[in-house]
Amino acid sequence: MPHPGKRGQTGIVIEPRIALEAIGQLPDSEIDLADAALQLARAGDPDADWQSARTHLSELAQAAVSLAATVEDADIGGRARALRRLLVTTHGYEGDAITYEDLANANLIHVIERRQGLPVALGILWLHCAHTAGWSAHGIDFPGHFLIGLAGRKAQVVMDPFSAGTSLDSDDLKTLFHKIAGAAAKPPQGILRPMPRRAILLRLQNNIRARHLQAGHLRLALATTETMLAIAPDNTPLQEEAAELRARLN
Repeated sequence: MPHPGKRGQTGIVIEPRIALEAIGQLPDSEIDLADAALQLARAGDPDADWQSARTHLSELAQAAVSLAATVEDADIGGRARALRRLLVTTHGYEGDAITYEDLANANLIHVIERRQGLPVALGILWLHCAHTAGWSAHGIDFPGHFLIGLAGRKAQVVMDPFSAGTSLDSDDLKTLFHKIAGAAAKPPQGILRPMPRRAILLRLQNNIRARHLQAGHLRLALATTETMLAIAPDNTPLQEEAAELRARLN
């Protein structure tokens, strides 16, 4: 069976909706984050150049494999520096602080074209490179800001993909949390726990859905919600939100 979204032996390209529904049946650990985000981007903008984006993802993966050979297994700091060289120095990825609300910042195809995006969209690229290098890495559902964690045998490096992959120590994390939640807020337990891959994709799409809702574009919000349900078909809150949007649209 051809991989969802790829050109199979018959030359037929699978439509993004079918690919997303196939992803929805996968165990979380088997989800290819970058490929799934690419399918979501295709669904959101069918005219975008997804094939060039896929080629770029392959190039990043090949470069990450080469980088892995230059870093010692126990050198987690070296892994972080290698990822920064690849994604920031070589390819110029950065957070879009100027037009942060632009929908393109949450569409992986456009993020690749523009080399900038939201924290979670950029984070997916960082995780893509880390995973293809064979390194343990995960998303972190930090309040108001997506981070990534590189895990070693006895240590973890927390990085901010929106800020050129800056490594954050405990003081940096406290400062970031209080900046987002307020000086008097207390960080919740498990604030740095690994985030499931499916949840990362839902967070990505929620950025798009929220912007459509703010703009009053209910049909687009429903279409985005339906892509979320395709990859998370058993998500009851999403089912309820989709039903509410359909009711509002008659």
